Amino acid sequence: MLAAPVRRYFMKADRPAIDALVSLTGFSLVGGPAFNDADAAVDMLKTLDVPYVCALASEFQSLSDWGANPKGLTPVEATMMVALPELDGATGSIVVGGRADHGTQCFGCDRKCQFQENGRRMQACPERADMLAARVAKLAGLKNKSAAERRVAITLFNFPPNSGAAGSAAHLAVFESLHNLLGELSRDGYKLDVPESVDTLRDMLLQGNRERFGTDANVAVQIPVSDHVRRETRLAEIEAQWGPAPGRQLTDGRSLLVMGVQLGNVFIGLQPGFGYEGDPMRLLFEKSFAPTHAFAAYYSWLREGFGADAVIHFGTHGALEFMPGKQAGLSGNCWPDYLIGDLPNIYFYAANNPSEAAIAKRRGNATIVSYLTPPVAEAGLYKGLADLSDTISRWRHLSPDQAAQRDDLEELIFSLAGELELLPEAACDAAARIESIRTRLMEIEGSLIPEGMHIAGRAPDAAAMEGLLAAMPEGEGEAVLPPAALRALAEGVQPAAIAQRLGMDAAHPGLVRLARARRLMAEDHELPALLHALDAGYIAPVPGGDLIRTPEILPAGRNIHGFDPFRLPSAFALADGRRQADRLLARHVSDTGRLPAAMAMVLWGTDNLKSEGAQIAQALALMGAAPRFDSYGRLCGAELVPLEALGRPRIDVMVTLSGIFRDLLPLQIRMLAEAALAAASADEPPEQNFIRRHALACQGRYGVDLETAALRVFSNAEGAYGANVNLLVSSGAWDKEDELADTYSHRKCFAYGRNGVPTAQPDIFKSLLEDVELAYQNLESVETGLTTIDHYFDTLGGISRAAAKARGEELKVYVGDQTRGDGIVRTLAEQVSLETRTRTLNPKWYEGMLRHGYEGVRQIESQVTNTMGWSATTGQVAPWVYQEMTETFVLDEALRRRLMDLNPAATAKVAGRLIEASERNYWSPDPETLAALRAASAEIEDRLEGVFTPQGAAA
Repeated sequence: MLAAPVRRYFMKADRPAIDALVSLTGFSLVGGPAFNDADAAVDMLKTLDVPYVCALASEFQSLSDWGANPKGLTPVEATMMVALPELDGATGSIVVGGRADHGTQCFGCDRKCQFQENGRRMQACPERADMLAARVAKLAGLKNKSAAERRVAITLFNFPPNSGAAGSAAHLAVFESLHNLLGELSRDGYKLDVPESVDTLRDMLLQGNRERFGTDANVAVQIPVSDHVRRETRLAEIEAQWGPAPGRQLTDGRSLLVMGVQLGNVFIGLQPGFGYEGDPMRLLFEKSFAPTHAFAAYYSWLREGFGADAVIHFGTHGALEFMPGKQAGLSGNCWPDYLIGDLPNIYFYAANNPSEAAIAKRRGNATIVSYLTPPVAEAGLYKGLADLSDTISRWRHLSPDQAAQRDDLEELIFSLAGELELLPEAACDAAARIESIRTRLMEIEGSLIPEGMHIAGRAPDAAAMEGLLAAMPEGEGEAVLPPAALRALAEGVQPAAIAQRLGMDAAHPGLVRLARARRLMAEDHELPALLHALDAGYIAPVPGGDLIRTPEILPAGRNIHGFDPFRLPSAFALADGRRQADRLLARHVSDTGRLPAAMAMVLWGTDNLKSEGAQIAQALALMGAAPRFDSYGRLCGAELVPLEALGRPRIDVMVTLSGIFRDLLPLQIRMLAEAALAAASADEPPEQNFIRRHALACQGRYGVDLETAALRVFSNAEGAYGANVNLLVSSGAWDKEDELADTYSHRKCFAYGRNGVPTAQPDIFKSLLEDVELAYQNLESVETGLTTIDHYFDTLGGISRAAAKARGEELKVYVGDQTRGDGIVRTLAEQVSLETRTRTLNPKWYEGMLRHGYEGVRQIESQVTNTMGWSATTGQVAPWVYQEMTETFVLDEALRRRLMDLNPAATAKVAGRLIEASERNYWSPDPETLAALRAASAEIEDRLEGVFTPQGAAA
């Protein structure tokens, strides 16, 4: 029901009379600073069906302070004026004014406004007001143009360059999905020529004239250097970083090259790389960092050369939103804002990644349209694993009087288990050892793995649908649905018919819940939502999360957001965090016989937004602390749990945050810092309070005050992201592991205290590392394992290597797998071994990837590179892992040729990475294996360069 003022001013004859809705309130659309009613706001905005843009005035700092603040908005402003409106579906948050101090000057942009008003009265920011007007005008223009008139730029990603990664995205089969989108655009009236097949589309983009230019893809446009120099208003900043135009990236010396292909009024382009891929060390101190000439020219050409009415960033994720600038409330001098300008930005983003989607919204002016993650299946057993399982089954079915046969089978079981690196220590009898092997096999067989990638516009088939439904929870306290019901649901049988067939209650909550999930997964909500966003319609919000654990994220095609930051961690998360803390401590006690006095814990924004803050709650529980909420139920600090109630000592927890966590959860940062200080200040015996014990020792060592000695929350400097350990490993631009430790410490030594202001504290950081006994991080997604993406070894691996260097010895590294059931704590070695067996070496996994061709080979290469990243940072990858990867992907000639045909560049990286692992002594292949690996690698390189002859083929 629309409110009377809305009907009166915004509607005409039951239709919207406006093209966009801009809120200047600075808080939720329905409610106020103290509360919000997102459901009521969404109902109204769905009726209006226009873009909802949130504009705000800086309330807690002056405009000049905002302009000079590298964070942009204060933590309270970012939470209240940006995060809460996002629950309503707001996009494009932008500062348009604020309080002005008399006589002060703002340096937020090149205008350098001087304010003359007295009394801190509100002032408009002229540059930001102009940008708001321009952006809204572009949205209105988009809404009022016909589809046939619109020009759309679709941006794909290509990171790292020159490695077969063109057109890659997390969990998404990009080219198949893109081909489906092009078909929908054509049917909707857009003027474009749709390639006849996915292969044709891929070849048009990735082949074309690429050999002539020596690029990763077809060159669609050559921008004369003179044009770039004439129109690039920030040329001096770019040249200071990358040299005189045109620089060295994507240029033939006379022009800057735009990779892509134009199909009528639709341009598909490859986003240029960051530029530092070959020299990641240059970003250790990146205050003056700027995009390359090619990167800046790409976006300038989209806006002015191509004349795009909108851009779609297609898949998770690119570089634009991570360019230097403020964290929230960007100014005209911030690179993401400058590059995107007034161009409507529609971002096709994975539904399970609300934190990085929020960065794209806040820093890239993006409207998010979510896509689903891939189907999942149980890993199953294959090759020797299946043989071992069958042998154990035969042994278990022998009667006690068949002693000779039992002895023979026991010998065979231990022999097979030894070959598979599954043989337990001989500290128990044969039956117990066999049971241990069987338990390992059951864990491998039952592990959930992604099966291929998601294809937008195509529903999962019946088998994939059954796997997804089987993995979903049916609800609290409900009977598990029988397999026959899941199979029938997957095949599309209606719940009533299933209930009648199986004698069930048609209102069974689990049946109703999974039937809804099945219906919404079978319908295409993603491509219609992209078209609706191009119509400048309203994209309704939904919390981001995992499809498996939270089917309520369905349908896809919505504007994902995180949990209300004022209420994080939630009551559920606090209980879950305590259980996770207890599991970690129990595992460490089991392994070492004692509690850890100090540990390092990695916190990511995505995982905490999906789990309502469970990892934050775990850190608090380990310290013996809890959040404090005010009378409105809003987070306002931390308090200690009495030692008597805690029942154990307070663990000293050094928390290292991702840059995204730092940006999105400032209140939680203050809470963690306050908890650590409260523990350090508590009048408690040091043997029961390890935080106080270590803080007092730090005080004596460095002569600092207690608050400085109690700093426990660390991240990047403001505006910087990542530890760059992953970039060093990917590029091979390092010699000794200590370089990785130093890189991590340089990047992550910025301490965040109760005031939320970071200070570089390298001495405190090193002192804490010397005390650390274990490093720990949680796994929250079935789709993403430790070896799937490089961010894990960049963060958990990075802190582990830094701590090992500081301590002078290796430390325990644990992973909390929360993807199923109550969760389990594994050592890093156990987790990598499990993922190697269930994913990397599993034909079900890699054949699922290879169904997607070029992109699938890239995923295989990522697994190999990320595995080596764990060797580099922890040294805890077993040598057999590399032997098996070599035999599977390189020495198997048939599979190697398949990989080469699909993606030669990525295949070359697989072989090269395995050789590099050998050269770095992470495994020691026998001479025959190493010779065969080198010969195969040489063949791959020859084929890649077009000089291969059959006589030179490897055996």
